[in-house]
Amino acid sequence: MLTIQQIKADPEAIVARLAVKGFKGEKPIARVLALDELRRGLQLKNDNAAAELNRMAASIGQAMKDGRREDADKAKAAVAILKEEQKAIAEELTRTEDAIRDELLNIPNVPYSGVPEGTSAADNIVEKTGGPMPDLGADALPHWELAKKYNLIDFDLGVKITGAGFPVYLGKGAKLQRALIQFFLDQASEAGYLEVQPPYVVNEASGYGTGQLPDKEGQMYFVTLDKLYLIPTAEVPVTNLYRDVIIPAEKLPIKNCAYSACFRREAGSYGKDVRGLNRLHQFDKVEIVRIEKPENSYAALEEMKDHVQGLLEKLGLPWHILRLCGGDMSFTSAITFDFEVYSAAQGRWLEVSSVSNFETYQANRLKCRYRGEDKKTHLCHTLNGSALALPRIMAALLENNQTPKGIIVPECLRKYTGFDIID
Repeated sequence: MLTIQQIKADPEAIVARLAVKGFKGEKPIARVLALDELRRGLQLKNDNAAAELNRMAASIGQAMKDGRREDADKAKAAVAILKEEQKAIAEELTRTEDAIRDELLNIPNVPYSGVPEGTSAADNIVEKTGGPMPDLGADALPHWELAKKYNLIDFDLGVKITGAGFPVYLGKGAKLQRALIQFFLDQASEAGYLEVQPPYVVNEASGYGTGQLPDKEGQMYFVTLDKLYLIPTAEVPVTNLYRDVIIPAEKLPIKNCAYSACFRREAGSYGKDVRGLNRLHQFDKVEIVRIEKPENSYAALEEMKDHVQGLLEKLGLPWHILRLCGGDMSFTSAITFDFEVYSAAQGRWLEVSSVSNFETYQANRLKCRYRGEDKKTHLCHTLNGSALALPRIMAALLENNQTPKGIIVPECLRKYTGFDIID
């Protein structure tokens, strides 16, 4: 959530930067400024009324002490009227503050200056490419056929138990899935991330804290009776660990990692791009989250990108990094880099990670602050990244590593799987 101070400092610049995301900010920003002007006037009236009540209370006490009961009674009557007036002012002040918050919740984060203009994924910029491109024959199979051939994943069983988008992993498929999770967690631990095992459901306050609400309400599964949401990513519960927390400066940076199942309704998804593991309603992911001082957050972002790149290099997958344009970025992000791996049998790139800096946007919603050397509290910067999301990694590994003898398991995973080939 943007702060009033950010907006007031240069509203025209805010509007111009929001336009990079395709958001028309003129009217919302104008409403925020008008409401803030009203709020400040009401706050002044409320403060003046409180001061006058204090003054009148003192005069009543003095009148009673001097034996001027009639004057005291008149003053008490005036106090009663003023209290009612102050109550009305306070109620209007609360309504105005709520209206400001509602406006701010519906304004996206301002994109960082390095975010390119553009309206869709076609305008994203390829920043870096690496990894060996596989040379498969014309008879190469897509992962859903390989999963069936080697009895690794049963998509039909998932439909029977739950519905489409909920696959059942079997045998070596389940072991490979578990191996990837443990490998990603171990690599995160070696990089200094503290592992957290969070709940898979969160309350409404947590959804608002990280920005899934009100923007993505329709994409989350909602447990109606308990008013809880199934998490779309471990980012939500892990970042909310620091909601309403003032962190001592010496405790920063905070680096957490977490494995979780993730749940997404993926409303509106259809077609060939959703076949097999390409798009699921439930999938596994290891997430990395950082809480940083503002001056260090962009260096931290580069470290996170290097971490994800290192994972893909160890897996031996072809990858590239995309700098997302404004029109393809999330509501809450200031800048995002997507990692994609090449799926040889499908002949297409598959997104496996997004690494983002939210600057103070989430922290302001969360009231996540640190106490600086000046003894004052300041908003932190929050960052997160997938390291990594498993379904499309699994798809690319199966497709790219297929041979006439079977599917070769990357060397870095063999100590976890206990086998080096799926045959």
